[in-house]
Amino acid sequence: MRRPPLLLVLLLLLLTACTGTPAPEPDPAPRGERWRPKAGLAWQWQLSGKLDPTADVPVYDIDGFDHSAATVADLHRRGRKVICYLSTGAWEEFRPDAGRFPASVLGEGNGWEGERWLDIRRTDVLEPLMAERIEMCRAKGFDAVEPDNMDGYANRTGFPLTAADQLRYNRLIARLAHDRGLAVGLKNDLDQIPQLLDDFDFAVNEQCAEYDECHRLAPFVAADKPVFHAEYERSTETFCARSRELGLSSIQKKYELGAWRRAC
Repeated sequence: MRRPPLLLVLLLLLLTACTGTPAPEPDPAPRGERWRPKAGLAWQWQLSGKLDPTADVPVYDIDGFDHSAATVADLHRRGRKVICYLSTGAWEEFRPDAGRFPASVLGEGNGWEGERWLDIRRTDVLEPLMAERIEMCRAKGFDAVEPDNMDGYANRTGFPLTAADQLRYNRLIARLAHDRGLAVGLKNDLDQIPQLLDDFDFAVNEQCAEYDECHRLAPFVAADKPVFHAEYERSTETFCARSRELGLSSIQKKYELGAWRRAC
């Protein structure tokens, strides 16, 4: 790259000092360089217990807070891409940053002990907190983010959330991930797939077979984006044939999401 003449550099510095306008900061990672997974990739989803890094799959989805950069690096050495699980739509009392969420954004419980829905309309509060969480994923070397609890508007949260509120918030989360060079998945939120397909790089779904909803994820596969799908109550014998037909990346898991898995 050619360097500008010294006189030009001095003039630019002088103009910056006179106007007081700071130079714009570049994106941490240019758009277009993030991981872009393809439909059909096998995966392992483990959010509890001692991590078993030996599953013979190209993608691991693990808890972003619970695991270190060294763990991510080890999975990379084993040839895995690694997804960072975060809750972006619910507060969890056991996270190290829990005390930074004001009571005004905490709603009803979401069905899991120690967790409460967030008022996703309050992006003035939540955006910097979620940006820090996603930056943690980037700093640890993760390739992607799985943001959980992305469908509060369809649940009893204690707030009058609308579909428009959810679209706005989900796109904010996607942008925060993409600005840091990370891929990002749409967690559940089936009703908004048509509007959000272009904003997300993959989908993560629970129990679409149990509720006869797996066909609604077809737009992701048609766009050559993977659908990482898990069932808890149904055995692989009852859903794998349909999963293969639809092109889903399906596994059977237990609710605690430990190391045990059974793949299609």
